[in-house]
Amino acid sequence: MKAKLELSDIGIAGHAQHITLRSYRPITSGALPIVLYFHGGCFVKGSLDDANEPASFLATSTPAWVIAVGYSLAPAFPFPAATEDAYLALAWAASNARSYGADATRLAAVGYDAGGSIAAGLAAIARDRGVHRLAAQALLAPLLDPSMTRLIDSKATSSNDDFDAEACARFYRAYLPTASQRIHPYAAPLESRRLGTLPPTLIASAEASLVRADGETYARELIAAGVPVEMTRHGGTTHGELVSHAPALADVAEFLRKRLTP
Repeated sequence: MKAKLELSDIGIAGHAQHITLRSYRPITSGALPIVLYFHGGCFVKGSLDDANEPASFLATSTPAWVIAVGYSLAPAFPFPAATEDAYLALAWAASNARSYGADATRLAAVGYDAGGSIAAGLAAIARDRGVHRLAAQALLAPLLDPSMTRLIDSKATSSNDDFDAEACARFYRAYLPTASQRIHPYAAPLESRRLGTLPPTLIASAEASLVRADGETYARELIAAGVPVEMTRHGGTTHGELVSHAPALADVAEFLRKRLTP
């Protein structure tokens, strides 16, 4: 039987405004690993409510103390607000781990869609600052390529997602309003040339997703750099469906169990 969850919302100071964290803590014995979860919404929309299903599943199935991060949204708060919010949430989680029965040395990030970009950016920031490094990252249908040079044929995608190349370009412009931001490695992980020191990574892509190649190309580049990588493509699944696709979430939970076991 899966453990019950204690849920609570916590306000912290973010990079440009106060943000809310939603805590999903299993009622269980022993110190839990910590997983930060970042919802989707193409950088401009989405909320903590969108995180409820995946965050609850990961908290009980891993098990882990999962913290969904209500990061700042563009265009009101463009890059680097969301990634800096992510780092501040990571620092808060590590500092408060003991009081929540968690282990601050076992940290991971999981993100879907824009949240996948933010999780990947957080992994690089944590590596570069050297205080709270991640032991793992899992990216579900991540948006990693502001250049949009790797979009797949629109005929292979589902119109039900309301997510086409024009919309994708609009979302990226809102999040990254200047040209220099669109090649910054914290916002454009595929532009980074320092991949070898990133944590073990799981990447899940949806077969019918406009940005399927973002994650799959990133997986190949991480492998070439020597990073342990697991990659899965989920057939018959659209970009919007992947975040609630049971096999994808089960893969993430299994990956986290492997990488966060003491």
